[in-house]
Amino acid sequence: MYKSLIRPLLFKLDPEKVHYLTADALKAAYSLPLSKSISSSMFQVQDKRLERELFGLKFPNPVGLAAGFDKDARLIDEFENFGFGFIEIGTLTPKPQEGNPKPRLFRLPQDQAIINRMGFNNEGVDAAVVRLRQRKSNIIVGGNIGKNKVTPNEEATSDYLYCFKALYDVVDYFVVNVSSPNTPDLRALQEKEPLKQLLLTLQEQNAKMVKPKPLLLKIAPDLNEGQLNDIIEIAIEAKLSGIIAANTTISREGLNTAATRVTEMGAGGLSGKPLTKHSTEIIRYLRKHLPQEVKLIGVGGIMTPEDAIKKLEAGADLVQLYTGFIYEGPSLISRINKKLLGK
Repeated sequence: MYKSLIRPLLFKLDPEKVHYLTADALKAAYSLPLSKSISSSMFQVQDKRLERELFGLKFPNPVGLAAGFDKDARLIDEFENFGFGFIEIGTLTPKPQEGNPKPRLFRLPQDQAIINRMGFNNEGVDAAVVRLRQRKSNIIVGGNIGKNKVTPNEEATSDYLYCFKALYDVVDYFVVNVSSPNTPDLRALQEKEPLKQLLLTLQEQNAKMVKPKPLLLKIAPDLNEGQLNDIIEIAIEAKLSGIIAANTTISREGLNTAATRVTEMGAGGLSGKPLTKHSTEIIRYLRKHLPQEVKLIGVGGIMTPEDAIKKLEAGADLVQLYTGFIYEGPSLISRINKKLLGK
């Protein structure tokens, strides 16, 4: 029903507008009697065999919602009913910011892909904290944190620390985002020394808390082997709980969409099917060279249950959806979980 009826209607509208329209519709729908139970019966797959235990957290299933979809933690309760095993909010910044000028979100249907240059648009971490305190579900929530656009890289650590402290009581794990291509110079923080200092400082703060929270790093898919080796070294030295591979790419290679149309869309990170194979290769490389205690979350181009399974077989402990969720709808979550159960 989603792909044959709902998606064609949604795809006739501006991508960013339809995102917010859909969010409002979900809010309205879930305020109606029986809506939650109907949704749960349609999409949730509950089975002990799907459970995963990582860094002290028990995930009811390995399929999560990637950061960027529910930046401001508005739809935690609603998305739980779709059967996700966990939800990652953000990227959040200390101060609210509008992000980059519109239009900044584009579909590439021929490639089952999306280009975005949103630029960490969010209402600020403090607004998200208020919503997280009010949520009703107990689903595992990760907090993806970044820096404000106006904050120079030399002062970026203070932004990450602010978000970490603000979110500490209301999220289950943290993700450090230095890999978005849509904030000027942000990816420079992926260089070895700046990244090491940022992560060590965050871990120092983490150690001061009542109970340290799992700290993960989200990396770009555009890193070369030498840079991946640096990431591996830093992950071990900083005692990271895990790595999320991978964010959106700046590459435009191998697209079916006309080059002129892609050029018109302009800069931004590409997500979806074009990343499927490469993100899986990155996971395989990381798993081969990282100690087992450093867990991996696979994201990038999961459009089918088979895509998810390949990432898990390559070494991912969990997977996340974003573009696949848009193109395939909420049934993709249950289809992945059923496939894992051999159904």
